[in-house]
Amino acid sequence: MGTWRGLRVAFILGSLFMILLIIVYWDDVGGFNLYPLQEPKHKPPAGPSHSTYTSRAQTSTSSAVPTTAPSTTLVLGETGGAAEAHTEEEGKGKQLQRKEETREDEEEKEKERSRDAEDDREQEARKQRIVDVCSGQDAVEFPGRTRAFEQIPNRELDHLIVDDTHQIIYCYVPKVACTNWKRVMVVLSQSLISPSSGKPYTDPEAVPPDLVHNSSLHLTFAKFWRHYGSLSRHLMALKLQHYTKFLFVRDPFVRLISAFRNKFGRPNEDFYKQFGSVMLRRYANVSGGLPETAAEAFAAGIKPTFQQFITYLLDAETERESIFNEHWRQVYRLCHPCQVKYDFIGRLETLETDAEHLLKLLEVDQLLRFPSGARNRTAASWERDWFAQIPIRMRRELYKLYEPDFEMFGYPKPDSTLHQ
Repeated sequence: MGTWRGLRVAFILGSLFMILLIIVYWDDVGGFNLYPLQEPKHKPPAGPSHSTYTSRAQTSTSSAVPTTAPSTTLVLGETGGAAEAHTEEEGKGKQLQRKEETREDEEEKEKERSRDAEDDREQEARKQRIVDVCSGQDAVEFPGRTRAFEQIPNRELDHLIVDDTHQIIYCYVPKVACTNWKRVMVVLSQSLISPSSGKPYTDPEAVPPDLVHNSSLHLTFAKFWRHYGSLSRHLMALKLQHYTKFLFVRDPFVRLISAFRNKFGRPNEDFYKQFGSVMLRRYANVSGGLPETAAEAFAAGIKPTFQQFITYLLDAETERESIFNEHWRQVYRLCHPCQVKYDFIGRLETLETDAEHLLKLLEVDQLLRFPSGARNRTAASWERDWFAQIPIRMRRELYKLYEPDFEMFGYPKPDSTLHQ
């Protein structure tokens, strides 16, 4: 019995061994597969193993797996490669786009640096022009050219507005965008509260233009004596040394035309009573008394002419009675450029670009923008028409009166106006 049991065990083990050999054989040749081919979850990796796998699938002639499986695997491999190529192309496109944007940014920065350098050169030329005239190199003589700053009376320093917060001094010249620059100064000094917000104005454009001419809003050098007493001149000197100082100028004759249009071209009660009526009494053949108000005078067709205005400016009696009004007083008398070394001289003719450059210089370009200018600005091309009825002799006398401004700020002598 023991022998028989041993034979049975041997037979069973041998049978199992043969069955395993058969299974292994058929799995190898493809007749029977315990592990049928499955579609991969991830993209097959590129390389030799992928090629071997595909080749092997293609050479099986009697596989139980449908013949479409190997081709499906191949298509998936090709699709993955196309997607990879597309992603690579997309990456290259973005990289080229970034390079193009960087190049454009660099070009724009280079243009801006070039503009800034050109603006700086222009400013240096304007400042040097003032130095030359004030030193007497241009042989232009005018009152106050050689006096020291300490000799200027306080009342003549009322156009120098001071902003201590941003360390700025602005000399305003009427009829040279001064309304908008005063609006800028009001915002910077936070000297005016907006009734709608209850806080200081932050946008110069929102500041009511009729309010900015209220002298109580601005701290000027003329007020220093009242604030600081005997220390006022010392403080002025310190601020002139350390603060950024600027002013804006304009062709002198065009400025006069603008002043006349604004103050006498339409009813203005203050200017009619103080100046217009004086011109009419002196130089107009008006029979009887003058109308009491500007509105009545304009309604009756009685108003000063441009020639009467020029005659008034040339009349020596005018300044014996009172100093020129600020709207037609010469810039060298308003801002004292021979005594105050300005850091920036802007021009109305280049207001937009000069304003942009100045705000950067003042380091406030991120705080505010300069308000847009008036659309009815007096044009330089009008000069010939306005002076057509003025005798040549009077034109030349007027030029002599404003010659320091022409020379100091680089405006060409108006030969066509003076000789035609």
